[in-house]
Amino acid sequence: MTSNITTATDFRNTILNGDSVQLMRALPRNAVDFILTDPPYLVNYQGRDGRKVRNDDNARWLRPAFNQMHRVLKWGGFAVSFYGWNRIDLFADAWRAAGFRMVGHIVFRKSYSSSSRFLRYEHESAYLLAKAT
Repeated sequence: MTSNITTATDFRNTILNGDSVQLMRALPRNAVDFILTDPPYLVNYQGRDGRKVRNDDNARWLRPAFNQMHRVLKWGGFAVSFYGWNRIDLFADAWRAAGFRMVGHIVFRKSYSSSSRFLRYEHESAYLLAKAT
C-alpha cells in the first residue's frame, strides 16, 4: 500500500497499519499537518492481565521514529508526544536530535491510578513539539 504514496493527498483519510518508521519513510517530506503519538514509554509495561506493549522494553525505535516524524511534518507544524516520565531524558534527547523544539507541556487527569507505589499516578503527560521555521 505505501509504495504508491507519492503526494500528501495519496494518504489523506487513510489508515496505515505497520511499522511506523517504515510507513513514514514512504510518506513525502513536509506532508503532515499534525502528529499525535502515544508511543511505548520504555518501562517494560505488563498489564494485570499479562498483556505487554511491543517495543516497550527497548529504545532502538525512538530516534528513528522521531526523525521520521520531523521529516514528514510540515514546517511550522506541531506534534504532541506522550512519554514515560522516568524516561524523559531519552525522549527529550530524541526530540531534540530530530530537530523538534519543546514548546509546551500538557497534563491530562485520569479517573484511575496507574500506579500507587510511592505516588498515585492519576495523570498522563505530553509535550507539545514544534517544527520551527
